[in-house]
Amino acid sequence: MDFDYSEDQQLLQESVQRFVRENYSFEARRQLVATEQGYSDAHWRQFAELGWLGIPFPEEHGGLGMSGVETMVVMEAIGNGLVAEPYLSTVVMGGGAVTLAGSDEQKAEILPAVAEGRCKLAFAFAERQARYNLQDVEVRAEAANGGYRLSGMKSVVFGAPPADGFVVAARTAGGSRDADGITLFVVDREATGLSVRGYPTADGLRAGELTLDGTPGDALGEVDGGLPAVEEVVDRAIAAVSAEAVGLMGTLNDMTLEYLKTREQFGQPIGRFQVLQHRMVDMFIAHEEAKSMAMMAAMRVDEEDVDARKKAMSAAKVQIGKSARFVGQQSIQLHGGIGMTDEYAAGHYFKRLTMIDRSFGDNDYHLRRYAAL
Repeated sequence: MDFDYSEDQQLLQESVQRFVRENYSFEARRQLVATEQGYSDAHWRQFAELGWLGIPFPEEHGGLGMSGVETMVVMEAIGNGLVAEPYLSTVVMGGGAVTLAGSDEQKAEILPAVAEGRCKLAFAFAERQARYNLQDVEVRAEAANGGYRLSGMKSVVFGAPPADGFVVAARTAGGSRDADGITLFVVDREATGLSVRGYPTADGLRAGELTLDGTPGDALGEVDGGLPAVEEVVDRAIAAVSAEAVGLMGTLNDMTLEYLKTREQFGQPIGRFQVLQHRMVDMFIAHEEAKSMAMMAAMRVDEEDVDARKKAMSAAKVQIGKSARFVGQQSIQLHGGIGMTDEYAAGHYFKRLTMIDRSFGDNDYHLRRYAAL
């Protein structure tokens, strides 16, 4: 099987990598995430101009109609540079939910605005009591005046602070853990009864909590049958962050190798010590294992067989978690004390890897899901 990128994919890769080199030095990134907004509007406009925001959307709705592999190309470069713009939350998750569940009218209204950079979305699926159970939904949606009113709370909504709108999973029927009875809704940022409490996450990005109090929402897709769309959006997010983690690990390995070549001890670079060379080999292998699984996830994310897709995403997430922990911990240890300082990049890469490991299900959860399937 040929795993080489096509010519178009190589051009896309070069374009994103060039953007990262020119705009995302570590110091520039530190200054950016320290601002109240946490990302750059100018960068976001550039994403739109280069077509990156429309990569997974259908061509008839303003997108490029590309596959999970092109999303992998972008996300790996995002990992290389610790890019702070809300690409995952807006394009992969929010836009992905509209693409999967929305009517033609909803897609025609929302997706071109996302692709052009005029609308940022966030996907509100998680709740405090749910942990990783996607069908544990207590936010209620009650029919009223020909529409719906939503009440409850959503937690850890990635990209919530800058979002112009939200795709919210709410219960329209059944008990709080029933698979049936979940519906997706589009909620405007300015809707009555909606409040957003934003906060920075440990990796320097932004998330938030949504409180809905009789908030109006437009149903997205089938009423009472929204769980399959929620599951697929989360699986697509797993494939995306797997690629991002590969980019993070690649940069962290390069950074660590360069440090071993220049840091001297006992009159010679510490990279000459065989035991440290063995560690770098182990880190390289862990990165390659993660890259193989991220490629598999990117190719299987469009799988029509739902169980096969779920198994592939769980397998990828488990390996990504193992590799991320190993590479991150070894990098910090090989750097010594400097690796933990805020002024040095290694710790920031490790924080983002740790966040990815805990997002969308940890190793224990995905091992159980894989076994159940």
